[in-house]
Amino acid sequence: MLGRSWYTGERVPLHWFNDWPEWKQLDKAGHFWAAFHESRAAVDLLGWAGVAERRAMWYGGFVGFLLQSPIELLDGRAPDYGASPGDLAANLAGSVGLLTQQLAWGEVRLMPKVSFHRSPYAAQRPDVLGRTLPERLLKDYNGQTYWVCADVGAWLPAGNRWPRWLQPAVGYGAEQLLYNDPARNQAAGLRAYRQYYLSVDVDLRRVPTRSKVLRRMFYVVSIVHLPAPALEWNARRGWHGHGLYY
Repeated sequence: MLGRSWYTGERVPLHWFNDWPEWKQLDKAGHFWAAFHESRAAVDLLGWAGVAERRAMWYGGFVGFLLQSPIELLDGRAPDYGASPGDLAANLAGSVGLLTQQLAWGEVRLMPKVSFHRSPYAAQRPDVLGRTLPERLLKDYNGQTYWVCADVGAWLPAGNRWPRWLQPAVGYGAEQLLYNDPARNQAAGLRAYRQYYLSVDVDLRRVPTRSKVLRRMFYVVSIVHLPAPALEWNARRGWHGHGLYY
């Protein structure tokens, strides 16, 4: 069913394609993020269902890898694509990243998150970077920033006054990603570059509330980095600040 709906054109024998150099590896960050949170949801759902903690970790820990990886079989039979070893590695890293934290600490202390802003590049190449907002959320790597947010309070001694809802965050993004080919990018007057960020994040899961509805909403929203002031460094401009980055 998925195979019939995913690709409707020509199919070829399964083959591999190394796409690691493309898109400044932001697509790999997306695979890691998705596999991590799919595994995280599976572990938590099994725990809520009454499965023993250790079993829930091991049974649910690789769900992200199992859910993400079949897409490579579809890509591998498309003539313009190919199964990606890098994507498979990122899927596995996401699941292992979740499982490692669960086994070490019994909780997630380093949370991968994502944020998105509209970029001007999607309008220049909507067939690849997306026409609608949902498409751009998935395809426009210029607007995506991937974060790791640290639960500092989890490492501090008991009785400390650090608010666990306040977490430092480091982020990674890139811009001027119109084509994968640098020559085509330059012909369009662009030169892709990487961006690095320092910011903070609010972990809504740590906000006290008695509302079950709010707790469930906060759990879902915890995959997203909320807008906050940020410092950015890139090779073009060096350090500069954002009053509110998203």
